[in-house]
Amino acid sequence: MSAVSLLRRSVRLHLSPALFRRHGQSLFTSSPLAVSSALSLSPSHGAIPPCVRPPSSLLFPRFASSNISGDENLKRVIDSEIQCAKELESHGQEVDVPETFPFEIIDSPGDQAVFLKREFAGENIQVTVLMNFDEQNDMEENDEDDGDDESNESSMEPSISLVVTIDKGESSLLEFCCNLNADELEIESMVIKKRDDPDDQGAYQGPEFSDLDENLQKALHKYLEVRGIESSLFDFLHEYMLAKDEREYLTWLKNMKEFVAK
Repeated sequence: MSAVSLLRRSVRLHLSPALFRRHGQSLFTSSPLAVSSALSLSPSHGAIPPCVRPPSSLLFPRFASSNISGDENLKRVIDSEIQCAKELESHGQEVDVPETFPFEIIDSPGDQAVFLKREFAGENIQVTVLMNFDEQNDMEENDEDDGDDESNESSMEPSISLVVTIDKGESSLLEFCCNLNADELEIESMVIKKRDDPDDQGAYQGPEFSDLDENLQKALHKYLEVRGIESSLFDFLHEYMLAKDEREYLTWLKNMKEFVAK
């Protein structure tokens, strides 16, 4: 599944440049040549004589016809990409939810994120799952410019971001921001939020997790682990989010086609 998705994503990344190259040619090919021809007929002083003045339609771009041509080209490119996406999707495998997976999955079409929910010892736990398909950061890009192919490929490996909210039904919530990869669950930050103002930007964020006492770090990892938040989730969530991205991309293309066709 991962190889299929990466192939499809490679096609997608090359779509926009090709589209604009073709679109640009259709818009601007005729007009500059026409204007150049008109100028070459002009004497060094004075207006162009009526007998040699080219029609006004040659002096100015015919934007209406160019726009129509550009729209038709865009439709053709989108149709081609839709067909490609359908073929790749048909080769994909259905992602089965493991029997031991402790969460309910809430996956709404059109949403970038997936939500996981469960109850545990009187707590309501919600996890927001996001897949990041971009390179992990600009520093890695720069560091790997001179690296080998294996190193460059690893920088393109998608990562999974988790926002874990633990609600005990009281006046406050505990929120963890985590990064999940194949090797471990990394806790990046945690904060206590007010139930009536969960988006309060002024809430104290606490110190950097890496600055905490080592025993406290281990205890917090264990706290999440017993609630089902652990590194073993990666394989399933990775495959699930790749499959979701395939579905969402195809829907996005269809919506784009529908808009352009109006």
